Amino acid sequence: MTNRTAIALATLFACAAAPALAQEGEAAPAAATDAEKINMVIVYGEDKCEESSGDAINVCARLSEADRYRIPTQLRDDINNPRKEAWAKRVLAYEYVGREGTMSCTPTGGGGFTGCGLKEIDAAYAEKEQDPGLAFGRMIAAERKKRLAAIDAEAELVEQRVQQFEKERAEREARMQDEVEAAAEQELQEGALPQPK
Repeated sequence: MTNRTAIALATLFACAAAPALAQEGEAAPAAATDAEKINMVIVYGEDKCEESSGDAINVCARLSEADRYRIPTQLRDDINNPRKEAWAKRVLAYEYVGREGTMSCTPTGGGGFTGCGLKEIDAAYAEKEQDPGLAFGRMIAAERKKRLAAIDAEAELVEQRVQQFEKERAEREARMQDEVEAAAEQELQEGALPQPK
């Protein structure tokens, strides 16, 4: 009885895993061909930032030379430590003292909870603006825009060359057609056959 149960469980797990493996096998080649390579590098002081080449975009964030061997700022201190809070922020906190009612984020008054969500959203956006990862996003967007501008300029040059080629080809074909018609007319005039009576 236990062997049958073990075999049944093994078969059940194998059948359940087969669609997942098939999906992973199908998704991998499409993701590998469509993705562009983005290298995000932090350089210090006067270090050289490699230029983007081919299908790879290199984005460099430059920090001062003094930060080269330091622990990253995100890991240095506890940013939520109240002793590290600036006096300006402490004074701003007093703005809400005595405020109650709708949009106030206080436990008293009707609808006091409504302002808490907005306060948290404002704090999240302020934190997001200071996020170093967001700067990488802006730098990647700028590099992508620069690359697309170069591609557009190159495409414009190719388009002009194609139009010039088409124009020259049309002129050449018109000249050849005129020559053929002139030769045919000359043959008719030189070797005109007698008309039947």
